[in-house]
Order: sequence, then C-alpha cells, then structure tokens
Amino acid sequence: MPRSPKVVAGHWRAEVKATLLLAYPLVLTNLAQSLIHATDVVLLGRLGPETLAAAALAINLYVFCLIFGMGLVTAAAPMIASERGRRWNSVRDVRRTVRQAMWSAVILVLPMWLLLWNSRAILILLGQDPALAAAAESLVRYLMWALLPAFLYLVLRNFLAALERPGWSLVVAGGAVVVNAIVNTALIFGVPEIGLPGFGLPGAGIGSSITVTLEFLTLAFIISRDRRFRRYHLFGRFWRPDWARLRQVWRLGLPIAGTLTLEVGVFNAAVFLMGLIGTASLAAHQVAIQIASLSFMVPMGLAQAATVRVGHAYGRGDPVGIARSGWTSFVLAVGFMGLMAILMWAMPHRLAGIFIDASDPANASVIALAVSFLGVAALFQIFDGAQAVGAGMLRGLHDTAVPMAFALFGYWIVGMGTALTLGFGLRWDGVGIWTGLAAGLAAVSILMLVRWTLRERLRLAPAQADA
Repeated sequence: MPRSPKVVAGHWRAEVKATLLLAYPLVLTNLAQSLIHATDVVLLGRLGPETLAAAALAINLYVFCLIFGMGLVTAAAPMIASERGRRWNSVRDVRRTVRQAMWSAVILVLPMWLLLWNSRAILILLGQDPALAAAAESLVRYLMWALLPAFLYLVLRNFLAALERPGWSLVVAGGAVVVNAIVNTALIFGVPEIGLPGFGLPGAGIGSSITVTLEFLTLAFIISRDRRFRRYHLFGRFWRPDWARLRQVWRLGLPIAGTLTLEVGVFNAAVFLMGLIGTASLAAHQVAIQIASLSFMVPMGLAQAATVRVGHAYGRGDPVGIARSGWTSFVLAVGFMGLMAILMWAMPHRLAGIFIDASDPANASVIALAVSFLGVAALFQIFDGAQAVGAGMLRGLHDTAVPMAFALFGYWIVGMGTALTLGFGLRWDGVGIWTGLAAGLAAVSILMLVRWTLRERLRLAPAQADA
C-alpha cells in the first residue's frame, strides 16, 4: 500500500535528523584530526619555505601509510553496522570484529615502519632534492611511531560510530588538538625558560607521536570504563586468534584501503611532481592542499555516517531505508561543498594567509601560486564531496571491490594522465597538476553515483517491492 506524502516526508525528516546527529561529531572529529597536521604545517611554516617543503614530503609519506591502514580498519564500521541491523543487541560479533581489526592494525604496521625508516632513499629515488629528502627523513623517523596508536584509535572510532555514539571520539580528538599544539610548539621552537631546546622538524614528529598515543590510550580507557561500552569487553582475551573474522576484515577492508590509497596516492604523487617544478610550487601546494583537506572533512564525516546508516538498513533488508539513508548524506555533502567552492573563489588570499605569512616578501611567490591552486580546488569541491559519500554509501552495502577499480581508473588514468599532460606537456606547471586532480575526482564521482543508482539491478541491495 503506497504511503501518503506526509508520511514519506516525515521519514525523510527523521533520516536527515538521524544523519546529522551521527555526522556532526564525525565531521568535527575528522576536522580535529586534520587540525593536528594542519597545526604542524602552520608551526613549521614559521621556519621558512624550505622547512615547509620538507615537511610536505614527510607528512605525505606518513599520510600515505596512514590512509591505507585507515581503509583496512574502516571495514569494522560496515561490518558492525550490518550486524546491528540484523540484531540490534549483538555483542559477541561486534567484539570479534573490533578485535580482529586491531590484529590487522598490528600486522599491517610492521612493513610500514620498515618503509618509512628508509624515507630518505625513497624520496631521492622519486627525484626529490637530497637536502629536502634528508630533512624530511628527520621528521618521518619520529612521526612513524604514531601509526600504530593511530590505527588502534581508528578502530575504536569505527566501533563508536557503528554504535551511533561518536561523542567520545570528538571529545578526545578535540583534546588532542590542544595537546598537539602545546607539545609541538615546545618541541619545535623550544622553551628556554625550562632549558628545553628547539628540535625543529624532528620536534614535530616527536610531539605528534606523543599526542596520537595519548589519544588512543584515552579513548581505550573511556570505552573500558563507560557502562554503555564495557559490556562488549573489547580488550579481554585480546590474544585469542579468530582467523575467520580476520579474513572477513581483510576481504572487505583491503579494497577500501586500496580505494583510499589510490585517491590519496594521486595527491601524494602531485606533491612529488610539485617538487620537480620547484620549492615554491611545493610549498604552495602544501598550503592549498591543507585548505582543501579541511573542507573535505565534512563530506568525509557524512560518508562515514552514510556507511553506518546504509549498513543498518542493509542488515535489516530494508531497500527503502537504504535509499533514504544514502541520498540524505549525498545531498548534504554536495550542498556543503558547493558553499566551500564559493568561499574559495571569494577569498583565496585570506585563506592562504592562514598557513603562511602573506606580509613577508619572501613568501610572495608561494602565496600567488597557492591562490591559483585554490581557484582550481574550488572547481572540484562538489566532485570531491560526491565521490567521498558515494564510496561511503557503497561501503554500507559491503561493496568495495568495484569502487576500488573506479578509483584506479579515475585517479590514475584520467587524473594523473591529465596532470602530466597539462603540467609538463603543455607547461601549465602546478595549475596543470591541480586540473588533473579535478578531472580524476570528477570521473570517480560519476562512476560511484552510477553504481549506487543501479544498486538493485546489480543485486547489491534488495529490490523495493512494487507500490
């Protein structure tokens, strides 16, 4: 029997409310996490363009590993969400998923540490200036130890998000921003009053590792003590293997990791291409990408909310709920990114000045380049939001392999192909590289949206009954 328009509108309003209540702590938590690295960039920017360029190389190597691990442990969110959709009071299966996501983090971080320890050789192999590579390594060799606590923290974040209780993640992440700013300021510049010397780049790595470790330990303590979460006994008998659930985490998580890594990888590749153009282009890219990354935190949070909301409906076998949950997050994300595009067009100089001193004549070329890059970034805001939420909606359906193929085609064939052609073939330099990034995001967003629209025909979701 068809429902009245008033009833349907009521369901949509309820979904918007539920999505916003889940998404806003996720968005603010993502923003807080991004602010930790942004704070490091702002602090290191005071040491000059060369230091900022070295930091860009170091942070991008670290983030490349971080994003892959984040993708793998993100499998916990749709797995827990669909299980709770089937049985809202599930405990054992939720605990199994969380534990094996943590096991996965430990397994994954070992080769990553080996890779990052040799960052100088890797950067030189990629054609970067040896002096910048050496400086970058001095940061990476301390920052790399933040990876394991970061992965474990992300597992707990996914657990809280799937339970639709992300508030504690926000509180802890907000505290981490403050701690990171205080600790890194002290370690980068020193505190002469207490005899603490400034360590420069290495200080930023030490401070961030301390901050992330405290972040994980604090959230773990809260979860183990809060009566709403301690019934799951997440840390009890942690050593017991569960090979079947571990395989499920990797089967679902590896394509997510691949998708995110392909996306972040193309942006990291852009950093190295900027390094081939010049130090000013590299520093300007780091400024512009920080602004674009902060903007991206909103659709990223909405994508996480979409995974959970769609996952719950998927677990219930509710095709109407699946559609309503997905489209709600999509419209909210695209609307926000449209507003951000207008902001980037309207005030690029002011935005760039947040990250580097615009009054210093030595930074004039960096500011000018950053402004030109932000002009292109404004063009791809809507596509960036659409691809992020599109991927999140499909993850809620446990559909991760084909989206990874979309990412490979869109980012590396369309995006990188366009960047190399325009940036070096037609001599557009940095603007050409950013135009390539925009083209890649557009291609992926269209492919994700088409697959979501065809989800029932492709049997990714149960079909709606005829009215």
